[in-house]
Amino acid sequence: MQETLTSQDQAERRLALAYAPQDRRAAMAALFALDDALASVLRTTRESMVGQMRLTWWHDALTKLDSAPPPAEPVLQGLARDALPLGVTGGTLAAMVEGWEELLESDPLSDTALEAFARLRGGTLFVAGGVGADDPLQDAGTGWALVDLTRHARDVELAQRAGTLAAPYLDKALAARWSRANRGWGALAHLARLHDAAPPRRVGRALWHRMTGL
Repeated sequence: MQETLTSQDQAERRLALAYAPQDRRAAMAALFALDDALASVLRTTRESMVGQMRLTWWHDALTKLDSAPPPAEPVLQGLARDALPLGVTGGTLAAMVEGWEELLESDPLSDTALEAFARLRGGTLFVAGGVGADDPLQDAGTGWALVDLTRHARDVELAQRAGTLAAPYLDKALAARWSRANRGWGALAHLARLHDAAPPRRVGRALWHRMTGL
């Protein structure tokens, strides 16, 4: 379903990290690493049953972070070191696994399944990495995850549907001014909404968001 991170993906994440408060950057990077690890399960698994087993392992491992030290797995150790001390729980992050499971369990993928995937994956990611509840992190993350799927899905019809579903989430999320602490996540939402635009326009819009919150 998904390819590896492109140079555009990597550049956007570096930008989001640069926009984030310094004391949140390590946690944001750890959360991105988790998302990458879960995406890799689908990318490298041909049999859905095997993929489900691998995702179940991640779900259990994340949940256990709340009651035990992490195993010798770099992503889990990074989360335990950088994200959990900021109040993020492994149980909360396990919802991201459930999001990726939607792509394995639903065939064909309905709009409902696509939105569930995006809400659990992207919404959880943005809310877990954000500060406070004043900004529309859930909608921004949901829209971002749908656009991310459009950019990496091999199925053209699926990509088109995901892009259509993303628009109202991103429009709602970006209608208000964002707090300074969450502008790294807001910038990702702006970049997602302009994913088909030329790079200078996209970067300029993200910079304006960093300065103004709009």
